[in-house]
This record gives sequence, structure tokens and C-alpha cells, in this order.
Amino acid sequence: MPYFAQPTLMRVLGIETSCDETGLALYDTEAGLLAHALHSQVAMHAEYGGVVPELASRDHIRRALPLLKQVLAEAGADLAGIDAIAYTQGPGLAGALLVGASLANGLGLALGVPTIGIHHLEGHLLSPLLSDPKPEFPFVALLVSGGHTQLMRVDGVGRYELLGETVDDAAGEAFDKTAQLLGLGYPGGPALARLAEQGDAYKFKLPRPMLNSHNLDFSFAGLKTAALTLVRKEGPAAAADIAAGFQEAAVEVLAAKCLAALKQTGLKRLVVAGGVGANRSLRSRLDAEAEQKRFEVFYPPLALCTDNGAMIAFAGAMRLAEAQNRGGGFTVKPRWDLGSLAAPT
Repeated sequence: MPYFAQPTLMRVLGIETSCDETGLALYDTEAGLLAHALHSQVAMHAEYGGVVPELASRDHIRRALPLLKQVLAEAGADLAGIDAIAYTQGPGLAGALLVGASLANGLGLALGVPTIGIHHLEGHLLSPLLSDPKPEFPFVALLVSGGHTQLMRVDGVGRYELLGETVDDAAGEAFDKTAQLLGLGYPGGPALARLAEQGDAYKFKLPRPMLNSHNLDFSFAGLKTAALTLVRKEGPAAAADIAAGFQEAAVEVLAAKCLAALKQTGLKRLVVAGGVGANRSLRSRLDAEAEQKRFEVFYPPLALCTDNGAMIAFAGAMRLAEAQNRGGGFTVKPRWDLGSLAAPT
């Protein structure tokens, strides 16, 4: 069932083009998520070992309208049935963001419906509310998406307090970079996790950066460097054990910081969102901790852990339902601090 404090009936189109995935979705505040479609550019960027911004922008242009038609067909809807359009306004690649902003504002003008710019991380932050069961406010959120690793206290839509964040590499970056060191290609996080299943997580002693820092900040650059040292010393034969050791260390730090955040805030609900939130080892560790320490943990559906239009449509619907339409205008924000969002008082 959809999540709303007040009944507000509308259909919101969501458009996500912040980086290397084109996502569109249609969310109905009464019926829930009607349809969503996603195109990943991973195969294209893999040839270059990372995202090429110009290629990403051009591919979004090619994919957006066909995906829109696909979503409408799957939902049994048409353009006339759209009541509002939400799009990722930032942060992200400027050119890629402009594609989504152009499509959203063009459609909004043509259809005479409002558009709303959504913070990419707010989309991830609220995406577990699309799952069943869903968390109630307030909760602690671990955001582990791409270049972001943050712990937030969430008291409602737009009511976010930053508790801690990474001081260097984010968890996702460290996974991808370590995977590249192991020769697993781009993006390497999921490949590293698969390889780790074949290894011994305790064969090599890897650091747990900032595990005992007495704050809620993270650091993963040192762990990545330690993995590099092992790769050079042990060679390809030890790849599975290095992958397993790296993942175990990263998961231990993430889980420990989550527990510390729950203790600090006194809350009993934890939300995990973002690409690394799909990691099975992390989910298993947090599920076990939740059972032992008697708190609840929530995740978005696996299909919605990566960047997607559904989370943008949903976040837009929640903002509009609570009269928090900041407006978008024809602007994008490649750099945008999530903490700057605030509900009107």
C-alpha cells in the first residue's frame, strides 16, 4: 500500500538521469507503483573503466522517451493521466541531469502539470517506504549510494539530520576500486561480492578504519590501500580471499556505525538504502544484529537499490502531498547537500 500522512490522489511520473542509469516510473498515490523501467549504461562505460559523462548524457537522450512509452504501456496509462512530474535535480553529472530536467519541464509545460526537482539521495532515503513492511518515522538511515556514505536521522519528509559521513572514499567507491585492483572490471562492487563468497574472510588481516573513532564518520581509503598492498604481495591466486577480507571489514564497519547511531539517537528503526544496500553480507549482518539487539531494519526492494525512477516518483509524490514543492525550474544541482533540505515550518 502507498504511504501518505494525508490522502492526496495523484499520479506522479518519476525521471532519474543523474549518472549512468536512465529510470522512469509512474506512481499512483492510491494504487502504489504502477510501472517502472530502467536502462543501465554499464556495458557502454565498462569499455572505458568508468563513467564517461558525455556518453552518459547522450545515452539518456536516446533512452528516455522509449522508456516513457514503455512505462505508460505497462501501467495502462497515457500522458493525459499524469498529474505531476518529479525528476532528479541533483546531485549528479550536470549534462545527465539536464536531460531529465529538460524532459520533465518540457512535459510539464505541454501537459500543464507541476514539476518538482528531487534530491537524488532523498529518493534513495525514502525508497524503503515502497517496500512491505515499511518503516514509520522516525528512523536512522544508512545511505550507501555511489560516492555517498552517510548516516542520517530522519524524522519526516525534509526533516533530516546528518549524524556521520565518510571523510574520504565512500563504501561504494572502495568496493569498485578494490574490484578493479583485483581485475574484476567496472563496476566491480557486485563482482567483488560474488568473488568473496569463494574466499576466506579471515585469511588476511585487514584494517577496520575508524571503527573505534567514537563518532559516526567513516573512512574506507585505508582499507582500499591495504587491499592494494595485499594484491601486490599475494598476486591473483589470493583474489578470492582478499575480496572476502575486504568485504568483511567494510561490512563490520558499516554495521558497527549503524548500531552506534541507533544507540546515540535512542531509535529502534534502521533503514538501509543505496546500491551497497543490496549487498547480501551487509543485509545478513544487520538482520542478525537486529534480531539480537531487538531493533527493526528495512531495505528497499532489490530492484530499487540502484538508481531508478520509482524512488524519484515516490519522493515527488510525498513532497507534493505535504505541500513541500520547492519548485524545480529549469535548473540542476550537480553538487547538492542533502542536509540543506528542510521542511517548511
